[in-house]
Amino acid sequence: MDAAVSVGGVRVQGFPSRIGRRYRRDMINRPRRGVLYMPATNAKAIAKARALPCDVVILDLEDAVAPDAKAAGREAALAAVREGGFGGRELVVRVNAIDGPWGMDDCRALAMVKPDAVLVPKVDDARGVGAYRDALGDLPIWVMVETMRAVLGIGELAGAERLAALVVGTNDLAKEMRARPGPDRAPFQGFLANTVAAARANGLAAIDGVYNAIDDVDGFAAECAQGLAFGFDGKTLIHPSQITTCNSVFSPTADEIAWAQTVVAAFDAPEAADKGVIRIEGKMVERLHLDQARQVLAIAAAL
Repeated sequence: MDAAVSVGGVRVQGFPSRIGRRYRRDMINRPRRGVLYMPATNAKAIAKARALPCDVVILDLEDAVAPDAKAAGREAALAAVREGGFGGRELVVRVNAIDGPWGMDDCRALAMVKPDAVLVPKVDDARGVGAYRDALGDLPIWVMVETMRAVLGIGELAGAERLAALVVGTNDLAKEMRARPGPDRAPFQGFLANTVAAARANGLAAIDGVYNAIDDVDGFAAECAQGLAFGFDGKTLIHPSQITTCNSVFSPTADEIAWAQTVVAAFDAPEAADKGVIRIEGKMVERLHLDQARQVLAIAAAL
């Protein structure tokens, strides 16, 4: 059992230091704010990642590794998983496409060393997830949402067995759409919302896409805020300099935590035991808001 943690005197269930070997759907409240991609071939970057304040490290075997370095990248990723040392960070490995020359070998090797999850690319539907699932054994699967077929069938895709998270691949989607997204990401807004809805309907984490302009701090902060408004749990990152801003945006504020504590305490009072709606500080609050409050406190406890 995971230890309970007190947040402002309110007891909430805590989290283990590592997520372990199996995805649990009740871990949806686990923080996944900053999700940092690292090339699997960059040993110095991987060593640094063990001390960075991101919630998730993704060792990338796909886009970040040149074709002639694929085998070396796989061995480096396997060594990093075996060595561990990532603390409370989830360790995820993004594999190559399973129908290509490297993906099957990636999956079979990772099934032996068991990272926290495997991120799979270029999946169109649940059948595509099944191909990875057969090769990965019991490992949890994260899926890149980066094709038009995935976007159009996101509800069916999100219902695939043993998924843990949906990760938006905005660069690939822009390429397929021939879109030119501006700061408001107007061409993407419909399927960003649909991706979050599909994730929530199936108890999955929802992770927003990357922001390419590393030096544009204000633009990055604005896109993080937009992702939060859509309901994403966090955002994929391409540089460690983006972690602090991302974590700040996707963390509960002091006011949100205080309100959540108030809501939980009010519903825990004996006089509220049989009530579905109560009045708190002049507001009518339902039990659905109690669920939201507990989620906020669970995240706060984990942080």
